[in-house]
Amino acid sequence: MPAPAVRAVSLGLRPYEEALRVQQRCVAAARAARGPPPRPPSECVVLSEPARPVYAWGLRGAPAEQEAERLRAAGAGLAAVRRGGSVTFHGPGQLLAFPVLDLKARGMPLRGFVERLQDVAVRLCRRVGAMSAAGRPPPYTGVWVGDGKVCAVGVHCGNHITSHGLALNCCTDLSWFEHIVPCGLEGTTATSLSRELGRHVTVEDILEPFLESFQEVFDCTVVFSEEPRD
Repeated sequence: MPAPAVRAVSLGLRPYEEALRVQQRCVAAARAARGPPPRPPSECVVLSEPARPVYAWGLRGAPAEQEAERLRAAGAGLAAVRRGGSVTFHGPGQLLAFPVLDLKARGMPLRGFVERLQDVAVRLCRRVGAMSAAGRPPPYTGVWVGDGKVCAVGVHCGNHITSHGLALNCCTDLSWFEHIVPCGLEGTTATSLSRELGRHVTVEDILEPFLESFQEVFDCTVVFSEEPRD
């Protein structure tokens, strides 16, 4: 039996807010596709690189007003989003991957989904040479190379449909993380593939190894697709 298809919607360099809007259209399409067979492929993964710096926080960890003003003064946008996790940074040089998957149809618990998403990032890192990359359990969920966090994971699941996902630092300006406590974890630091590998690694460089890893972990075939419209 062929592996189920998952559509890859590759946005390239886009403002974070636009990637969120595309994600929500994908979520709506996945919910609408539920019904009697035959059903078209409804699952997808939205890929993008944030065009501008933004600090985003999830269901906990919203900055106080004075803190928010300080972050705006640094030159970043602010965004409250529906996902787990505290405040983190998104910006140029970072891969955002938002899988929109039907966990009910897959028979997959949410914790299992998070673990698999973390495994995708671990495999990607090792594919490009960061062999010590490893996932950690809560509250340190994400992928680490030594003491540096290279990939943050934060998801939302509504009516068994996932959204949000992972943010992997490729050639991100890590000084942006100095303005926050990344993911609410005191005493931790952020790193990037470029820093760990000693060479410039772009988002474009890791798209293929990401998709290879995604297909392995989620047992699917990725097919490229146009972004959904309203």
